[in-house]
Amino acid sequence: MVRGIRRPRSNGMLPLLALHTFSEYYRLDRKPPITAGLIAANSLIYLHPDFLDPILPSIEEVWFNPHLILKYGDLKRFFLSPFFHAGESHLVYNMLSLLWKGIPLESSMDSAEFASMVAVLLGMSQGMSLLISKSLLMFFDYDWSFYSEYSVGFSGVLFAMKVVLNSQTENSYVYGIPIPSHYAVWAELAFAQMLVPGVSFVGHLSGILAGLVYVWLRGSYNGSDPLTAIFRGVFGVLKWPLRFLQRWFPRRQVSGRGPVGWSQRGMSVSGFWRCHACTYENSAWLDVCELCSTNRRGDGYGSGMGSPRSPHYSGHLTLEELRRRRLERFSR
Repeated sequence: MVRGIRRPRSNGMLPLLALHTFSEYYRLDRKPPITAGLIAANSLIYLHPDFLDPILPSIEEVWFNPHLILKYGDLKRFFLSPFFHAGESHLVYNMLSLLWKGIPLESSMDSAEFASMVAVLLGMSQGMSLLISKSLLMFFDYDWSFYSEYSVGFSGVLFAMKVVLNSQTENSYVYGIPIPSHYAVWAELAFAQMLVPGVSFVGHLSGILAGLVYVWLRGSYNGSDPLTAIFRGVFGVLKWPLRFLQRWFPRRQVSGRGPVGWSQRGMSVSGFWRCHACTYENSAWLDVCELCSTNRRGDGYGSGMGSPRSPHYSGHLTLEELRRRRLERFSR
């Protein structure tokens, strides 16, 4: 989240973002759609093509400003400011961060739950910014620069996502430095303030607090929240035409010299095999799943070419354990 500054000229970073995003998604078996959609939406809003002029406001109309939001009830600034960026470098840095955080998070849950989480974190981080700015003004008479600050950007939500991601791993990295997960987001906040001029301290701090509240609420509540149920219903409606087309026009996957499938010996023609326990795609040279240690043949014994099987593996991993292992693998 960056404070109000003039929008710089394009310097060709967006094609690099597109290339990196394509490269990351190409190697994934499951393509997280919400993460890709958010990156595309933020990029499209930044480019502001002519055909969106009738419905898309200018950046001057959506700067997040606590004074204007609270005085005039300007909800457009509250909800839209995270999707606007002050410059190309600002956009690309945030979208790369979204790519690295969104893929492991969305891969560890279904897309409806991930979409629900992002929506909740956005609303909570924006609300925290209003609360902190107004409190500083009321109790400390501190008007500059928080209450009158102009800011835009997705980084408040990204800090909240970082908290959620760190809550499921033991260690994290901040600018290449290994740090315990409980302290990593605070270290990243300090580094951002020192290394990047013009960032919004309150916006980033609000994202961290929103993430902490979300993790606490999810830990004290079992089951699917109502917002996730709504997103699942919407996704079900959107998928119906695709299911209809797939039923009438089945697609054969082909790769190079023939259809992608399984040989009689159980080796994938594409060079991978899918674990029956956790669905992770493993190299065809391995006999034991790298993620959950399940044997390829399902008999509990691996060969010398595979990874050693854990002596404490019971054969039935819980959903939370699978999520934890996937997140640890993505964070390597």
